[in-house]
Amino acid sequence: MRRCWEPYWGWVPCAPTPWLLLSLVCAAPFGLLGEETRQVYMEVISGGPNPQNLLHIRAVGTNSTLHYVWGTLGPPAVVLVATNTTQSVLSVNWSLLLSPDPDGGLMVLPKDSIQFSSALVFTRLLEFDSTKVSEGAAQPSGKPYPPYSLAEFSWNSSLDRTTLSSAFQGHPVDDPTGTFANGSLAFKVQAFSGSGRPAQPPRLLHSADACQLEVALVGASPRGNHSLFGLEVATLDTGLGCPSVKELHSIDDEYAPAVFQLDQLLWDSSPSGFMQWRPVAFSQKQRGRESALPCQVSSLNYTLAHSLPRSPVVQAFFGSQKNFYAFTLTFGAPTGPGYWDEHYLSWSMLLGVGVPPVDSLSPLVLGIMAVALGTPGLLLLGGGLFLLLRHKPYSEYQSIN
Repeated sequence: MRRCWEPYWGWVPCAPTPWLLLSLVCAAPFGLLGEETRQVYMEVISGGPNPQNLLHIRAVGTNSTLHYVWGTLGPPAVVLVATNTTQSVLSVNWSLLLSPDPDGGLMVLPKDSIQFSSALVFTRLLEFDSTKVSEGAAQPSGKPYPPYSLAEFSWNSSLDRTTLSSAFQGHPVDDPTGTFANGSLAFKVQAFSGSGRPAQPPRLLHSADACQLEVALVGASPRGNHSLFGLEVATLDTGLGCPSVKELHSIDDEYAPAVFQLDQLLWDSSPSGFMQWRPVAFSQKQRGRESALPCQVSSLNYTLAHSLPRSPVVQAFFGSQKNFYAFTLTFGAPTGPGYWDEHYLSWSMLLGVGVPPVDSLSPLVLGIMAVALGTPGLLLLGGGLFLLLRHKPYSEYQSIN
């Protein structure tokens, strides 16, 4: 690192020069720096003797393509691939994909166009008894119940090309206690052709380089009066190091009232992929401030593949020798609103490639700050000018003749 001498501070790191900034920009593949708009194609690919479905989202930009392959063979999973051509295609070999060794069952061609690839697997639905939380406990959510393995769920899928959305709705194959008799766990996927915000909170800012996932637990009977739920998520170990989880803070909560934080999981590669969410879930469909639940994320733990439910979709693309980094998301707290209110829970996230979208201060907040900070200054300035320019009509001293 270059260091420069400052008279007051001494030796300090030099500020980056314009040439350095230009070189950093040019180092990334030009087509993956960010697209204003993309042409989005969605298709459900079916195959096998007992028809199985894959959702393929193909988002084509000026000179790049993003592929999202969502599937519920095993636990719900998504494979994300970015290429530097508009001609890349997905190839599915159902015979391999449904075999005990699915390696090579999914490919994006041509292979040399791939600039980034990774995957997420949603392995288990967690439940905790929040009434049994001891002070200083290692598990602040409470005593865990046996988890639900999402690989043992049965899933139905639907597709709406008009809204660029799809949904996977599932319930356990074996449900002897009838926990999901009137309930379901849904994964709702939304693709975007441009930038914007959804109408409902948490209203995450998205670009054309991302898609949104909403996870909703509705109508399932909890095993306790004050159950908290969580989700175990695993991301692939691509050999480039452990992904990082970062917290961004802001004073602006216009789009998510009382939530001043944005969490990100970033893959350590160039170009990079990201998973982004606000640490908030909701216990009512209206998703108002009164139904907001805190969302806690654990640290990432290196996990061997055999200790997680097997994902044929991920294995078909990346091979069977990959391990994972796993973490858990827990929704709610022992006090306040919770799933027990209406047997409803929803949480949203973005998944994409490139630089994650970040909120800037909105015009409303900037206006409030300008009024709050500017008004006292104007009053002081006006008062000072008045005192300086005020004309005294007479003197307190009389002239002596």
